[in-house]
Amino acid sequence: LYPTSGSASVLGFTPFERKPEMLRQISLVMGNKMQLWWDLPAWDSFLVLKELYDVDSTHFKQRVDFLLEELQLTDKVNTQVRKLSLGERMKCELVAALLHSPRVLFLDEPTIGLDIVSQKRIRDFLKELNRTDKCTILLTSHYMADVEELCERVVVIDHGSLIFDDSLEALSQKFGSI
Repeated sequence: LYPTSGSASVLGFTPFERKPEMLRQISLVMGNKMQLWWDLPAWDSFLVLKELYDVDSTHFKQRVDFLLEELQLTDKVNTQVRKLSLGERMKCELVAALLHSPRVLFLDEPTIGLDIVSQKRIRDFLKELNRTDKCTILLTSHYMADVEELCERVVVIDHGSLIFDDSLEALSQKFGSI
C-alpha cells in the first residue's frame, strides 16, 4: 500500500519500497489466508521458505525443531496441509512465518475460528516468543482475550486517524468497560 499522506517506517525502512533487507526481517500471519501449499505437507512449504529467506541449514534445523516442539506439531509436519485441523494449520502458519527469526511479526486475527484451548496455546506461545526472541509483535484482533493477554500497548485507528495510543487499562477507562 502507498500512503496518500504522511509516512511510516519499519525497522528504519519505508515499507512500500519492499527492500529485501526489510522483508527478511518481518513476517505476516493472517488468520484467513495461507502461505502454506494446500496439497503438500507443511514440511515441504517450510523447505521452500528456508530457501526464500536464505536460512542456513543449521539454524533452520534448530529453529524448526524448536517451533514444532513448542507448538506441538512434531507428529503433524508431514501431513498434507488440507488434512490438518484449523488449529494445526494456524500453528503451521506460525512456524512458516517464524522460520527466519523475524524481528517484527504482524499478526492479523491469528486465533480466528480456533477453539478456546487452541487460542490459549497460541497466545502462550506468542508471549514466550516475544520474551525469548525479543520479536516485536503487532496484533490486529477482534478477540479481546488476544489483546488482554498479548498487548502492552493498544492503538486504535479509525479511518486513518489515530484516536488512541496507550495501555488497555487506559482504553477501558477512557471508553468504558471492555
